[in-house]
Amino acid sequence: MTTPVPMDLPSCADAAGPDSLPVEAARRRMLDDIQPLIERESLPLRAAIGRVLADDVPAPIDVPAHTNSAMDGYALRGADLDDRGAAELRVVGEAFAGRPYPRAVGQGDCVRIMTGAPMPLNCDTVVMQEKAQGPHSGRSVQPGHVLLAPGQRPGQNVRQAGEDLRRGAVALPAGRRLTAADLGLLASLGRAEVPVRRRPRVAFFSTGDELCSVGETPADGQIYDSNRYSLFGMLHGLGVETRDLGVVRDDPAALREVLREASSDCDMVLSSGGVSVGEADRVKQVLGELGTLAFWKIAMKPGRPLTFGRLGGAWFFGLPGNPVAVMVTFYQFVQPALRRLMGESNLTPMTFHATSLERIAKRPGRTEFLRGILRPSDDPANAGPQVRKAGKQGSGILTSMSLANCFIVLPPECGGVAPGDDVPVQPFEGLF
Repeated sequence: MTTPVPMDLPSCADAAGPDSLPVEAARRRMLDDIQPLIERESLPLRAAIGRVLADDVPAPIDVPAHTNSAMDGYALRGADLDDRGAAELRVVGEAFAGRPYPRAVGQGDCVRIMTGAPMPLNCDTVVMQEKAQGPHSGRSVQPGHVLLAPGQRPGQNVRQAGEDLRRGAVALPAGRRLTAADLGLLASLGRAEVPVRRRPRVAFFSTGDELCSVGETPADGQIYDSNRYSLFGMLHGLGVETRDLGVVRDDPAALREVLREASSDCDMVLSSGGVSVGEADRVKQVLGELGTLAFWKIAMKPGRPLTFGRLGGAWFFGLPGNPVAVMVTFYQFVQPALRRLMGESNLTPMTFHATSLERIAKRPGRTEFLRGILRPSDDPANAGPQVRKAGKQGSGILTSMSLANCFIVLPPECGGVAPGDDVPVQPFEGLF
């Protein structure tokens, strides 16, 4: 990381300059700098949802624990099937999931079995109930026997012990953010608690004399601060501990005090506003005095003036002031940084291609993130997803961000999009 504060001031309207970092290069540099938090805790399963595993979780048992039936039907020896026609076998007992058949099954015999019941000794095949004619079917069958339809195969409809997981295999790897399905899997292994990484503590605030908080009456020239609410929502979705520091005046002394206090007990500090070219934009200046600055100009739109650095024991992001630019830079930089802090292994947002429904103008030179609306195709000849812009794309137009469900990501080399072209998209669902 470097300490000098550059004095050539960028504008969001500028084309990407030679000293602007490409998005991917900036993200790599940032993730190389950040290391996962060391602290961990052990949590009960229900408290661990959404948390990141600190260690691999091995399977202490086979899953399934025993070979069992995948169907309601009849368990038998595959050798007793008749490949030339129906086979008639004697029914010697029943097996249930909680009450297995206790004896070995002999030649020519079978056991009525329910789904999940352990396979009786000597049995390796299950014929589903619908393929059997017995007393339950109302058909004429020798008393105590069942007639099995032709075409059955040895080994069918059986779930083998350890088919899902072998004892000692890694059930869930370290670095995984736990989902509802993961909790069920852990419960199936008998795990009551799991080790997870500590949640990062994140402080955030907005800067600007023009801002007032919700609940206050704006003075002449003031506007309501929306950025802290967007930031809270995005941070809440990641499951971090948050600390809202409110609105900080455009005053270096006030900024110094807030940054010193926040960095003393937080893992990350986020500001919105005050990182661009105006005389009142003090964030970079104060960061240069109190910490180190890694980069602050990114070849992207919106969000070119993005500051990243170190502030005491905390990582620092100075986000732009425009509401959409705040959300774009959060998704593309702050979110992967926080996931890295939490020890999460999957840091790459889901990206795939969709067909553009409209023309999109763009100059080569920087990555552009447009708000888009992704939908299934209504054209039977083209079954892939389709996307269009979610209204006006100005970096202060938050309504189009609210309407959108994805980013349309136009890479630096792209010089524009024609209707019918494939474009990369990042669904918002994949960003959480």
